[in-house]
Amino acid sequence: MEYETLTNKQLAGMIDHTNLKAFATEDDFRKLCNEAKDNGFAMVAINPYPVAFCKNILKDTDVHVGAAIAFPLGQTDIESKVAETEQAIKDGADEIDYVLNVGKLKEGNTEFIRKEMQAIVDTCRKHNVICKVIFENCYLTKEEIKAAALIAREVRPDFIKTSTGFGTSGATVEDVKLMKETVGDLVKVKAAGGIRDLETALAMIEAGAERIGTSSGIKIMEEFKGFQG
Repeated sequence: MEYETLTNKQLAGMIDHTNLKAFATEDDFRKLCNEAKDNGFAMVAINPYPVAFCKNILKDTDVHVGAAIAFPLGQTDIESKVAETEQAIKDGADEIDYVLNVGKLKEGNTEFIRKEMQAIVDTCRKHNVICKVIFENCYLTKEEIKAAALIAREVRPDFIKTSTGFGTSGATVEDVKLMKETVGDLVKVKAAGGIRDLETALAMIEAGAERIGTSSGIKIMEEFKGFQG
């Protein structure tokens, strides 16, 4: 899809409306879900605890509930990540965004990364749930990003994702291009972290991203409607 031809509905359907703050309350999650419904966003991106709460609000809509697993550091063992994934799905998660073990990737232990990815992907497939792998690119070299993307090309999660938004920096156009060039059409790319305006969002889409993770979705849509009109 050429980004110049995007409609309001198509752009909104690429946005994961996000609130992953530690201090978010039920009122915040209710607001997040209602905004997602009103704008036709793809998903609400939240931590696992409020999944059941948000699923109840969104049960009669097309908006997915997405749970962030091992968030934001990824430094839990594979079994714990699988258990957290299973519980989130049991609570109603339609999509899983898990943080891979960045340290193991930095060590060059690609076998661990492959085993971890396979375990989470298999769990999601069993339940017909979308799986996204968060790389946290700000801590990785280009070679390490490519190595993780090559594993994803084999294991086939639904998406690979640039960032948690809690690292030292977020998505870059260069990284999105590298990730997309590596996985081709076999895996989609989600850009997240620091995407706060329409210009940045469209640049990520042009680079190959098919989902945008942001807490600024409403602002982006308002800018887009103004840009069109």
